[in-house]
Amino acid sequence: MKTRIFLSLLLAAAVVYVGGCATGKCGCKEARKMNVNVESFGKTPDGQAVDLVTLANSKGIEAKIITFGGIIVSLKTPDRDGELGDIVLGFDSLEGYTKEHPYFGAIIGRYGNRIGAGKFTLDGVEYKLATNNEANHLHGGIKGFDKVVWKIEQAEAASDEAVLKLSYLSKDAEEGYPGNLKCIVTYTLTANNELKMHYEATTDKATVLNLTNHSYWNLAGQGSGDILGHELMLNADGFTPVDEGLIPTGEIRDVKGTPMDFTRPKAIGSRIKQVDIGGYDHNFVLNGKTGKMKLCAKVSEPTSGRRMEIRTTEPGVQFYTGNFLDGSLTGKAGKVYQKHYAFCLETQHFPDSPNKPQFPTVVLRPGEKYDITTIHKFSAK
Repeated sequence: MKTRIFLSLLLAAAVVYVGGCATGKCGCKEARKMNVNVESFGKTPDGQAVDLVTLANSKGIEAKIITFGGIIVSLKTPDRDGELGDIVLGFDSLEGYTKEHPYFGAIIGRYGNRIGAGKFTLDGVEYKLATNNEANHLHGGIKGFDKVVWKIEQAEAASDEAVLKLSYLSKDAEEGYPGNLKCIVTYTLTANNELKMHYEATTDKATVLNLTNHSYWNLAGQGSGDILGHELMLNADGFTPVDEGLIPTGEIRDVKGTPMDFTRPKAIGSRIKQVDIGGYDHNFVLNGKTGKMKLCAKVSEPTSGRRMEIRTTEPGVQFYTGNFLDGSLTGKAGKVYQKHYAFCLETQHFPDSPNKPQFPTVVLRPGEKYDITTIHKFSAK
């Protein structure tokens, strides 16, 4: 009888131990399916500690994110032969990110993209922002969300996902924006090879908000050459034409019959010379309802076989072909980044929406919740 009781207790203890696999804290096979690791990535020039968080799954997908700017510093995926490759541009150390760079991999806020003349009027009050892009305001200003240290709220793995949750409090009048804004950005890597980015925010005063991620993609591998041979499909029948300062005119124009038509897969470089600003840097109007999950884009790279599919609840996406990369930046593994060595697909509300009432609203008021999701799914064929 005592033997039976002992065996029962032993079995119960074993069950509890195996059940703990979902936390990722044991060494069993189940725990190794998803993994989260946190380590130091150095300190900012003003002495703030920065962490590097690695999210990984059993199929070879590995995302490395730092708390400085919430930057995706590395994202490794397998090609058709199972060889891993890092498909985002960036730097090997924190120093590269604390110096001037083109927003590699960062969370962008409060307002992704441009606001014309660096000002907008909300509820009868005019707010003036920094003009850090000639006469316009770009990507949140002088010190946007890409240049602050975010706080880790959660970093843990379950059996089917690895999660990193970051938070930041943007205080009233920061960079000229009204309201104390509480932001949470959650990165989730799934067992299904998806990287989800979920953006949440609340405010105590009416403000404008447009968060996005600014990763530079090259599915053949970062620094491996230009992306003009990548095949792109955009689920967008319209785009917003811009003036010489890249501010939308307010018109939504049909892509049909223009170099902007990617409704069927086409090589990025097939008509890029027809774009008069030296490459693509345009907001596309996605088909489907704002706030509802929908297909945004599909990209494939013929040499490696890597593919990426993007879905989002946002109404638009900024397609940018690295037009301002010019060989002056040396990135990871000593790679020099030349023009068109990457593309960006920044899911977003439209540029200059605070000054364009005909565009979907970007106003967030007290009592409301900002709730946006974008999903990147990776595969190879």
